[in-house]
Amino acid sequence: MISDIVIVRHPVSMCVPVNHQVTLRVQAEGSNILSYQWFTEGVKEVCGGTQAELTFRAKKTQLFVCRVNDPFCNYVFTEWVKVKVLDIDKSGLPVDWQGEPHIAINPKSQTVRCGAEFTLRCAAFGIPAPQYQWYRNGLLIKDHKSDTLQIDCAIADNAGSYLCSVSNVLEEKWSEPADIDVVQRDQLPPPAPTATDKVALLIGNLNYFNHPPLMAPIMDVHELANLLQQLGFRVVSLLDLTRGEMLAAIDKFIQLLDRGVYGLFYYAGHGYEHAGKNYLVSVDAPQPYRTENCVCVQKIMLRMQERLTALSVVLLDTCRKWYNQDCIPSAIMPLKPRGNTVYGYATCEDAEAFEVQDGGKSTGIFTKYLNRHILQPEKITHVLEKVSEDLGRDPLVTGKQAVEIKHTLKEPRSLADQVKSAGHTKELHLRDYSWRQANEIPRKKRLVFLCGVEVEVSFSALFSNVMEAFATIKTLGTQTEDCTVSLRSIPAMEDIFSRSGRSEEMDSLLLQSTDNPDCILRLCSLQKLKESMIIKVDLHYTHKDSRLRQTESQKVDIGMPLVSSCKLYRRNEAAMDKTQDVCAQSMDVSNSKRRLHQTLAGQCRPFTRKAECATKAAITRSNEPEENDETELQHLNL
Repeated sequence: MISDIVIVRHPVSMCVPVNHQVTLRVQAEGSNILSYQWFTEGVKEVCGGTQAELTFRAKKTQLFVCRVNDPFCNYVFTEWVKVKVLDIDKSGLPVDWQGEPHIAINPKSQTVRCGAEFTLRCAAFGIPAPQYQWYRNGLLIKDHKSDTLQIDCAIADNAGSYLCSVSNVLEEKWSEPADIDVVQRDQLPPPAPTATDKVALLIGNLNYFNHPPLMAPIMDVHELANLLQQLGFRVVSLLDLTRGEMLAAIDKFIQLLDRGVYGLFYYAGHGYEHAGKNYLVSVDAPQPYRTENCVCVQKIMLRMQERLTALSVVLLDTCRKWYNQDCIPSAIMPLKPRGNTVYGYATCEDAEAFEVQDGGKSTGIFTKYLNRHILQPEKITHVLEKVSEDLGRDPLVTGKQAVEIKHTLKEPRSLADQVKSAGHTKELHLRDYSWRQANEIPRKKRLVFLCGVEVEVSFSALFSNVMEAFATIKTLGTQTEDCTVSLRSIPAMEDIFSRSGRSEEMDSLLLQSTDNPDCILRLCSLQKLKESMIIKVDLHYTHKDSRLRQTESQKVDIGMPLVSSCKLYRRNEAAMDKTQDVCAQSMDVSNSKRRLHQTLAGQCRPFTRKAECATKAAITRSNEPEENDETELQHLNL
């Protein structure tokens, strides 16, 4: 008889984060052996669900029920239960969570106008599923017992402080208060500016082929990239680019911009100013260099504006020395009055920018103070003003370097503004794919050698074109001792940061904390990679019986990691071919101008000065850029 089977304990509903492992339990009693079968909505049998406990990883919200039966076809069903799955932040969920209510989304304070609707939401994980009760000004609101409180037509009486009580049989918790301010239409403050996305390209050039090397860009780019990521920017950070690679990276950067996006371009390295334009010196620029060997900043800004960005920011930690004394102060204005453009210069016109030793590390003075303030949720021009004030008080550069800010901001835009992508999902998806392509690192690999030794190979991105590979011996073989491991890449990628004369601070910066790897291989200039990279792992050990030193090797194909998948070299090769053609056409003109330039070079040369440390005088180094008529190069891009 059916009455012979009694459900002693029904399963309980619950609310859990996505991919959380959950267990549904039923307890039943009967006079015979009992069998179980779990079902989901639509009366679909759960594969393998034939026990009193059903354990699985929750992927989506579902309903479940269990049938309990005996050998005589008697059966009874439990109550239906819901496993609600929330795909939201679970970072604060305790590791040993036992099911007590954990509030993942708190209601937000709002200012609404009379007659408008507003919604407050409180979402919590819990096993059993938590119950909700809303309060206003400490008083219970009847009939509001769900995770969402919605008022269709706001009136003055709806103003106040709202709280939500979240509870189950284990515990009761309270949400953070949310203040609702109901105002008349003309009292409503303008909405805070938002971005549909945030994208940043950071370039640091330091290892120049024909010009004095720099120290600061590596530290400056590394720290600024981390801070911008905290602000929600998709960051691509690159070191030591040729002109063609710079142009290719800028092309990719521009493609990531779109209507409503915040775009930020940062450069640290050699630079100069000519005819009202700023030029960035690539690592392969010849000596002397000309404008066609460099990258024009104002053309970058123009391309950013053409993408209808909500905010375009260019930050330059570089010198702005003029070619000659006849230059007049420039009037660098954004092309077309679209507004919301910001230039932040490390120094004013015809002046130098300095890098110093600060606490054992090299840093550009401008970026040093920029990093102190950039996380502040203030208008970007106000942040730069604070940078200017701090730099102005620095005794090392008093009277030598002063920040200059130029902008056309028409709204109080901040780098800390929130990202709201509603209505731009397609563009956001494409942008997310392109950005991930430039930042994808290989997965860990576990290698088992014939001698029984297991080696784990893992990877870490330091910049978008600099990566480290780590080899760690995880398990020793029974017949091996004195095991060591070494790594090589095919093709070989030069470690430019281990060259003679580089400071030890670079190694301390790039050697990230790991689980004490047995070998580290630094892979630089990944933008030059034209084929899949192979990591060769050589294991060296002594055989216990023969006492002979032996070597085993394995290869790991890691594909095209980080920015190498973007194939920046294609633009580089095309740019080299075009530059060679243009140089051949203009050789006679250039030769005729070289003699005139040599007579003017002693008067004023663009150069970068570097303060070796805070107690030493600055050392002057000079480059000799050659004067060039830009009208000869109008058909060149950038």
